[in-house]
Amino acid sequence: MTDWHRDWPAPAKLNLFLHVTGRRADGYHSLQTAFRLIDLADTLRFRPREDGELTLQRPLAGVPPAQDLCLRAAALLKRTTGHPGGVEIELNKRIPVGGGLGGGSSDAATTLMALNQLWHLGLKRAELQRLALSLGADVPVFVFGENAFAEGVGEELTSLALPQAWYLVLVPPVQVPTAAVFAAPELTRDAKPIRITAFFDGLKQRTLRNDLEPVVCTNYPEVARHLAWLKRHGEARMSGSGACVFAEFSTESAARAVHAQLPPAMSGFVARGLEFHPLHELTE
Repeated sequence: MTDWHRDWPAPAKLNLFLHVTGRRADGYHSLQTAFRLIDLADTLRFRPREDGELTLQRPLAGVPPAQDLCLRAAALLKRTTGHPGGVEIELNKRIPVGGGLGGGSSDAATTLMALNQLWHLGLKRAELQRLALSLGADVPVFVFGENAFAEGVGEELTSLALPQAWYLVLVPPVQVPTAAVFAAPELTRDAKPIRITAFFDGLKQRTLRNDLEPVVCTNYPEVARHLAWLKRHGEARMSGSGACVFAEFSTESAARAVHAQLPPAMSGFVARGLEFHPLHELTE
C-alpha cells in the first residue's frame, strides 16, 4: 500500500480547562487552555489528481467548498509552495461536528501534514504551524502533535506531559457555533493568567474550569442537562465552546462503568488520552 492510499488519522482534542484572559484589538480573544489529544479520530484519504484541481469526494452537508477546512488547507499549501499537483480528499467523520472537540481543525492539520509528505514539500513543523494558524486558532496544536499548554489565541504552545487517563465524553444533540459564544455580551473576559504549575495544581485538586461553560449552559439547556448528569459521576466540564462535556477517569473500566449508566436519551463514548498525535513522527 502506498502512502497515497493509506488512512491518515485526525484525532480529537479536549480542553482540560479554558480561561478567557482578554479581548484583542483584532477581535480575537486571549486564552489559556490545555489541549489533550484523545483516540477518537476522523480519517482522511488522498488521491492524486493530474489536473491540479482540489476536490472533496463527499462534501460535508451545509459546508460550502470555499469554507471547507480540508480544501482550504490544501489550497494554502499549494499556493504557498507553488506545487502544481491536485488532490481528491475523502473524509470519514467520526468526531461530532460543533462539539468543541476540534474535528475540523484536526482534519485541516492532517491535510497539511499528509500533503507535505505526499507532495514531497519538506516543510518543517514550525513552518506548517505558521500556515495552520491562518486556518484557525485550534489548527496549530494538531500540527504541534503533543498535549500542550496554550496561550495567545491558542497558538503559543508548551508541551505538557499529562498522566494516563480515560475520558467519558457526552455528546448533547446540539451544535454550538464558536463565534456566537465568544461574542456573547455575558462572557467574562478578565481571567487572571496562570502559570503551568497552577494548571497542574488544578489538575490534582480538581479545580479547573471553562469560562465559556456558563454562557453555553444558559443558551443551550441540553448542554446544561448533560453536564449536570455527568457531574454526579465525577468532575466534569465542557470542552472548548461545546457542546461536548467530559469527565476524566484514571482507568478505562471506571469510565466504562459510568458510560453503562447513561440514560437512553443521552449518547457518549469513552476515549483514551494520547501522549502524541499519531502522525507526530512524520514532521521534523
